[in-house]
Amino acid sequence: MGKTYFVYILASRKYGALYIGVTNDLIGRVYTHREELVCGQTSHYHIHDLVHFEVFEDIDEAILREKRLKKWRRAWKIELIEEGNPEWTDLYPELAMNW
Repeated sequence: MGKTYFVYILASRKYGALYIGVTNDLIGRVYTHREELVCGQTSHYHIHDLVHFEVFEDIDEAILREKRLKKWRRAWKIELIEEGNPEWTDLYPELAMNW
């Protein structure tokens, strides 16, 4: 059985600052951002809410998707988030509880 990879978007609040990343441990990685365990953009701007994620079986596809999303216009990123999460609900609590 292969690994699973995730491309994710975090937000500071609805229409706030965004952060896009890739990981093979979504729960652990988002926890690191939420607890501000590493200094960087997410801790500086308090970007903690998981508002979107996508699942991949191939790391190369996941990395390519992350790079493409980072180059998107902000409006396109907002549209992507709102397609699946119109209220910008933090998906982490439910995801962590059911993982």
